[in-house]
Amino acid sequence: MSVFFSSISETNPVKPGDAEALLATLGLTISPHESRDFHTLLAALHDCAENVLALPDYQPISDQSKYPRENVRRCSDEEQACGQAWAHRFLIRGNPNGGALAGKSVSLKDVIAVAGVPQFLGSDITPAWTPITDATVVTRVLDGGADIIGTSTCENYCHSTSSFTSAQGVVENPHAVGYSAGGSTSGGAALVAAGLVDITIGGDQGGSIRVPAALCGCVGIKPTHGRVPFTGISSGDALVDHAGPLARTTLEAAACLDVISGYDGIDDRSLASPAPGSTRFAAALREGSGRLDGFKIGVLKEGFEHTLVDSRVKILVSNAAKNLTDLGATVEDVSLPEHVHGPALWTILSRIAGTQTLLGHNSGRRGLCMTEAEQGRLPWTSESFQRAFPSTKNVIINGLYLMSHFPNIYGRTLNIGRQVSDKYQSLFEQYDALVMPTTPVTAPKHGKRDRRPLESLQPSMGLTLNTAVFNVTGHPAMSIPVGFTPAKDDTTVMLPVGMQIVGGLWQEEKILRVGHAWESHFDWKKIHYSGDKTSKI
Repeated sequence: MSVFFSSISETNPVKPGDAEALLATLGLTISPHESRDFHTLLAALHDCAENVLALPDYQPISDQSKYPRENVRRCSDEEQACGQAWAHRFLIRGNPNGGALAGKSVSLKDVIAVAGVPQFLGSDITPAWTPITDATVVTRVLDGGADIIGTSTCENYCHSTSSFTSAQGVVENPHAVGYSAGGSTSGGAALVAAGLVDITIGGDQGGSIRVPAALCGCVGIKPTHGRVPFTGISSGDALVDHAGPLARTTLEAAACLDVISGYDGIDDRSLASPAPGSTRFAAALREGSGRLDGFKIGVLKEGFEHTLVDSRVKILVSNAAKNLTDLGATVEDVSLPEHVHGPALWTILSRIAGTQTLLGHNSGRRGLCMTEAEQGRLPWTSESFQRAFPSTKNVIINGLYLMSHFPNIYGRTLNIGRQVSDKYQSLFEQYDALVMPTTPVTAPKHGKRDRRPLESLQPSMGLTLNTAVFNVTGHPAMSIPVGFTPAKDDTTVMLPVGMQIVGGLWQEEKILRVGHAWESHFDWKKIHYSGDKTSKI
C-alpha cells in the first residue's frame, strides 16, 4: 500500500476538501481527523483511473479484408424509402460459399455496430459516432451468407414505439402514409414490410421488435433473454435487452435466429445460450407436418380484456387463435392475473437502469463497452439535454426520482419480476404457447416532435401493454400478422393487426411452429375486419 501511495503524481488534481464535497451531495460528512487520509486515498484512486485510461482499448477486430464495406453513404432523398427508413446505405457481401441466409438481404437497426459506418442512434444529441468493431450478429449473418445493405432508422435513443421521433426523420407505415410504423425498430420493420429487404435485425427492450412488426404487418421475434448476444449493440438495460429478427415469414425469421444465436464468449447475457450453430429452428419447420396436433394453446384473458384493446383487434386475434383448432391444436381460455403488472414492473426497471446507462453509471455486467459512443455522449450538458427528445428527458427525470425517493425499489421490482416469470413458467408446463394481441390498437397517426412532452409521447402510450412484461420475464415472444382492420380515424385506411405468440423459456421452436403453421394455412392479407366479424377477400 505504501508503494502505491508513493506513486501519487505531483500533478494529481485532487485537493483537500474534495472528499467532503462529494459526500455533501448525499448529505453525508466525514470527521476532520479522517479528512487527510481520505484525501490521500482519493488522490491514489485518481492516478489509478489515469493509468487505466492510458491503456489501449480492447475490442473485437473487424475482418474488413474478408468483409469490406462498399460505398458507405447517407441516403439522398431519392434513395430513401418509407419516409426516412434508411440511416446509411452500403454493401457488405456475405460469405461467397453460401450458408443458411445465402441470397438474403439484411438491414440492421441503427444501434448495431458496423465498423466504419456512422451510427446515429436516432438522435442528434451528439454527432454520429463511428464504431471500430462489428457486433456479433453482424459477423454471424455475413458468415451465414447474407448481404448487409444498410442500417435502418431507429427511434430517438430507442425511447419510443412511435416512428416520428428520430432526429433523422419520420418513418412511414408502408401501408398508409401518415401512420406509425412502430418503434423503436421503425425503419427496419417498414423496409421488410415494403419488400425492400428480406430481414432486419432489431433490438427489443419493451416491444421494439414486436410492436413495429405488428403495425407494419411482418414477423418479429424477441427470443429468450440471452439467446442472441448483445455484443456491439447499444444497450439500455441489460436485464431487458433482446436482439432478434424481423422478416416477412416465420421461416425466414427462424433461419436468421439459427444464425445469430449462441454465446459469443463476450456477452454474459448469452452464457446460457446453446452453442452457435447448434439450433435447428428452420429445419424443424421445413421437416414438420405444418400441423399442431397435440399442441395446447392458451388464449390469455388479461391480454384481451384491458380497456385499451380495440374491439376490432380483439376480434381479429380471437378468430386467428380459433383457426389454430383447424390445425389440430387444443385452444382454450386461460388467466394469469399477474400479467397486468407487466407495464409497471418494466417501467421501474427500465427507468432506473436506463438512467444509469445514459449517465454512464451502468455496471455489473461482463461484455463489450463501446467506449467511443460513451465518450461522445458524456458528460451531459444543458445544451445536449435540451436537444433530447422528451422521452429521453423523461427517462432521466424518472430514473433520478426513483433512485432518490425509492432507494430499494429496483431490487423489489426484480424479485416481483422473477415471481411473474415463475408464474408464466408454471403455465407453460400446461400449455405449449399463449396468444394475445401484440398491440392493443393498430398503427396510430404520427405525433409531432415540436409539441409539448405529453403530446409528443401520447402516440406511444399503451402500445407495449402486452409486450413489455416478456422483456421483464425473458420469455420468447413473436408477433405475426393475422389480418387488417380499418384505422380508427379513417375507415378507408386498412392497417395490419398482429397476434403475439409466447412460449416457455428457451422454447422458441414451439412458438415458431405455431406461427409457421398459422401462416402456412391462412393468408393474413386476405383477412379483413367487417362489422363484428372477419371476412376473407
